Amino acid sequence: MSWKKIQWMFKRHPFLYLVRFRLLSKNTNIETIADYSYNNHNSKDEIPECFYEINSRIFESYKPKTDLDKVKCLSLWLHKHIKKGPGLSVSSDVALKIMLEGKGGVCSDMVQIFNNFCVINDIRVREWGATLAPFSKNYGGHSFNEVYCKELSKWVLIDSYWGILFFNKLKLPLSVIETYKIIRENISEINYVVIDKKEVLQKENVYKNYLNPDIAPFLICGYHNKTYDKFLKVTRPYLPVFITHFTVFLLNKSYSYKFPLDNYKNIFLKH
Repeated sequence: MSWKKIQWMFKRHPFLYLVRFRLLSKNTNIETIADYSYNNHNSKDEIPECFYEINSRIFESYKPKTDLDKVKCLSLWLHKHIKKGPGLSVSSDVALKIMLEGKGGVCSDMVQIFNNFCVINDIRVREWGATLAPFSKNYGGHSFNEVYCKELSKWVLIDSYWGILFFNKLKLPLSVIETYKIIRENISEINYVVIDKKEVLQKENVYKNYLNPDIAPFLICGYHNKTYDKFLKVTRPYLPVFITHFTVFLLNKSYSYKFPLDNYKNIFLKH
């Protein structure tokens, strides 16, 4: 068995994927998570200095006036300077460096660095994940962001990896909950746009991660960037990443997955 195959088993094997969901998942409701944000656990002074250095470059010649314009500017800059690649599972500062060098980064890596940029720009942000319920080993899941736009007084879904925003028929940006409710209930038209006009979006990615009614979204709560950075710096590359995350879990410092629209136990049902 090749080393790459062994690495994949420790990071992406379906068994570990399901174990993680059994340990971390909780059912919740829309009202309970309404005010939760990544900022609750991550202050500006805990974000690595490299993010401030890059942030000054991002907004060097453009000063957005609204939160929505800020996150669109962030997303556009990241898309122009980062090439998608393999998953990293490293501390956030190292991840940013590797991604800017064009050497990797999957959706969860992009979401994490996007979170940190939002924090230092005084934008409330949170991270969502998506999985199929029931679980399918053919779908590895997806990660995306949601930001609170003060000028709109609402949460807005932004897929920082693909650079997508969703809108209703009135051209108003949608939140995560609104997006999935419209898709499931088929109550009105839903549209999506790519922030980078030069990007050609593959429609199958939109269907796979959003328009598929079997997708179950979950909010990732309690992620403390400084804690995970510390552990990952010490343990990587000596230990498989799941051992690092399990150690943090045993120390009661782990994040959790909260399902506001579905019973998470449906993930473990058989087709």
